[in-house]
Order: sequence, then structure tokens, then C-alpha cells
Amino acid sequence: MKFKLEYIWLDGYEPTPNLRSKTKIAEFASVPELEELPVWNFDGSSTRQAEGSSSDCLLQPVAVHPDPVRTNGLLVMCEVLLPDGTPHASNSRATIPDDPETWFGFEQEYFLYRGAAPLGFPAEGFPAPQGEYYTGVGFKNVGDVAREIVEQHLDLCLEAGIEVEGINAEVAKGQWEFQIFGKGSRRAADEVWIARYLLLRLCERYGVDVNFHPKPLGAEHDWNGSGMHCNFSTRHMREVGGEEYFAALMDAFDDHKDHHIAVYGPDNHLRLTGLHETAAIDEFTFGVANRGASIRVPWSFVRNGHRGYLEDRRPNSLGDPYRIAGRILQTIATVPVDELLAEETLAA
Repeated sequence: MKFKLEYIWLDGYEPTPNLRSKTKIAEFASVPELEELPVWNFDGSSTRQAEGSSSDCLLQPVAVHPDPVRTNGLLVMCEVLLPDGTPHASNSRATIPDDPETWFGFEQEYFLYRGAAPLGFPAEGFPAPQGEYYTGVGFKNVGDVAREIVEQHLDLCLEAGIEVEGINAEVAKGQWEFQIFGKGSRRAADEVWIARYLLLRLCERYGVDVNFHPKPLGAEHDWNGSGMHCNFSTRHMREVGGEEYFAALMDAFDDHKDHHIAVYGPDNHLRLTGLHETAAIDEFTFGVANRGASIRVPWSFVRNGHRGYLEDRRPNSLGDPYRIAGRILQTIATVPVDELLAEETLAA
């Protein structure tokens, strides 16, 4: 049986990579498993990943999903390798630690654009101010084409086996969000990229573009930007936690705040202004149920003895989820769990 394998990867553009894909036809007796999918080559000189004089790069399959719009089709997420099999410099996935016991949830916001303006905007100027658009209902709030697109995208993600947890209209007109959950930093990030791919491909049919810029309407206007809030928890956070560990964790996030901002997406200074439910880019803050803090602490976390998950609200919609998850894991790893547990035991 012949299968249509859509190999998907990230190119070498900076500061934000683009999604690329091409189709390989391959024959298998039945639906192939990930380990059966071959490594494939591509022209890296056309994706800013190689010189024309030595242009071959390799695509290493790392995740596979059913392609919901193709018969006998599979979506194959890939890492980019050099010809010798080592990770390419643009391969952010290969550099991050991974732990299946660390859970991530990404809240991907975006705008749908037709031409130079978001869907639903008048030919000139702006629609009515923000207020009724968030989780809004009715043509004046969400239009018709946008709703059709996001509903189809939800179905495509579910059919592809993506762990999508929900969708909603966001604060600005033409702005939407989907949420992805995953156990393990790489799996969660893989599925964000596949979900982005499915959305971009779907919008081709409508003559609509997806704008992932964190402040597409400009910082000078009173309109919300787009984030990719990252919810995270380790096994220790869920099962042990405690107020002392939480305090040490927040100290670590404060110490490394500049390292986080460096990988939380370009142009974040336009979004992280201290306005529109954001913290200031040069500060680190946290607060219970505080959407204007760097990290929002859910009430459930506090009531459960400082156990559960936390939400980092600083990553923006253009961020690379591999780099975001990797940086969060790096910072968590600096907190000496064994020493804290020993101190608690002595205090008891």
C-alpha cells in the first residue's frame, strides 16, 4: 500500500523559523510506525540551512500523526540533521532535556488576517473597542468565516490525534486561541508545531493568513497582543511541592529571567509592557490568579499545599515551544530538590 508522507520541519530563518513540508510516497504493508519511516534529504540552501555548494540536509522523523485530509496520509514531524547525522544548528528540539513526567500545556493565540487587517476589521480604522470579543458569540463579535476556520481546525487536530484541549475567541477581534497538552517537553512542542501546520494549511483554502506576531496591531494601539502562555508541572511539583520549594522555584525563575526572555519569542518588548494582562519585560513577578504577573499561580495550586502546575505568561505567540519548554526545564533543574527535602526532614 502506498502512503503519502508529509515530512514537516523548521527552517533556518531567524529570529523565528518557518514551517516547511514536502511529500514522500512510500510503500508499506500496513500503516508504518515511527521507526519504520526513512530519513529523507532536502535542499538546505533554499531554507537558510546550508550553502549551495553543499546543500544536503537530512530529515529525521520524530513524531507521526494521521493526516486528516489525505487518504493514506501521515504527518511526519522531523528534526533537521547534518549529512553526518548530527543535529543542525537550527534544530532546537535536539538541544532540550526531555522528561515524560514533566507536563506542558501551551495556549497558542493568533490572529486571522485577510490582506493587511484581521478578519472582521473595517476597510479603514478599527472596529468597536475590546470588550465583547473574548469568548464572544454572534456575527458582530466573531464573524462567520473565522468561526468556520477554527471549528475545522479543531476537528483536524482531533482527527490527527493531537492533544488539543480547547479553543476560544480571544480579547481582540479576529484573535483566537487553541490549547495543546503533552506529557514531556518534546511531545507537547511537537504537537504545537503540527497544530500550527494544520491551521496554516487549512487557511490556504480561505485566502486567509495566520498572524502569529505578538503585537500585530502595534504597541501604540490599545489592543491586546498574542501570547503562548505555558503551563508546566513536574512530578515533584504535583506530588511533593510545598511552600518552601515554590519559593525556591520562583527565586530561580527570577535569577534566570533574562535567559527566559531571550527564548520566549521575538518582539516581546512590544507585548510585555505591564499593560493588557502582561508583566513588564524587565521584571519578574508572580501572583495568585494574577494575569498581569510573569507567572500566574492558580488558586488550586495554593489550596493543594503548593502542589500542581504554574502558568508562565511571558512566552509569546511567535515563540518556539521547544526552546520555551527547554528553558523552563533548565531553570527547574537549578532548584536543589534533595537539599530542600533534607532540610524539611531535619525541621520535622
